[in-house]
Amino acid sequence: MEEKEIVEKLKKDPRNKSYTERGIGPIFQFNRNAKILIIGQAPGKRVEETGILFNDKSGENLVKWMGISEDALHSEDFSIIPMDFYYPGKAKTGDKAPRSFIAKEYHPLLLDELTDVKLTILIGAYAQKFYLKDKFTKNLTETVRNFEKFLPTYFPIVHPSPLNNRWMAKNTFFKDDALPELKKIVGNLL
Repeated sequence: MEEKEIVEKLKKDPRNKSYTERGIGPIFQFNRNAKILIIGQAPGKRVEETGILFNDKSGENLVKWMGISEDALHSEDFSIIPMDFYYPGKAKTGDKAPRSFIAKEYHPLLLDELTDVKLTILIGAYAQKFYLKDKFTKNLTETVRNFEKFLPTYFPIVHPSPLNNRWMAKNTFFKDDALPELKKIVGNLL
């Protein structure tokens, strides 16, 4: 199925009606020849307003973590497919969880078209639980700590939101071990 057909299907899906009525389309970045696939959580409010994924502090962190430029992130080398293609709204702390039907029903349509992906970066517990299934360890921290077990296919990371600075301060393995390996792998693929 072509990308345009998938977008139209998403817009016509009654579960997305409130977004479509407000003129908000699905937000994802699809490049058929991408070498790296990023599967994140869901667009935030700012991303919903601009339509550009990782157009925020999280994006600034993500490009630093991978050792690339913002332009590279939005190049044909990358596809970015969030667990939900729409901003799910605010929760008491952070944003609401992504709606599960998007990944279940729409990800396969896009992933079938990606034939050159060499690495899939799984950002956060929602993406990791969905894609790693029973290989997801007891929690996000342990899954990210054991990133090497999932290579060369997957690289699980914590969400690059500044809200996770405290987590990073407590879990120094991420900065010391995981990020240098992520930079090296991404650099080799590009």
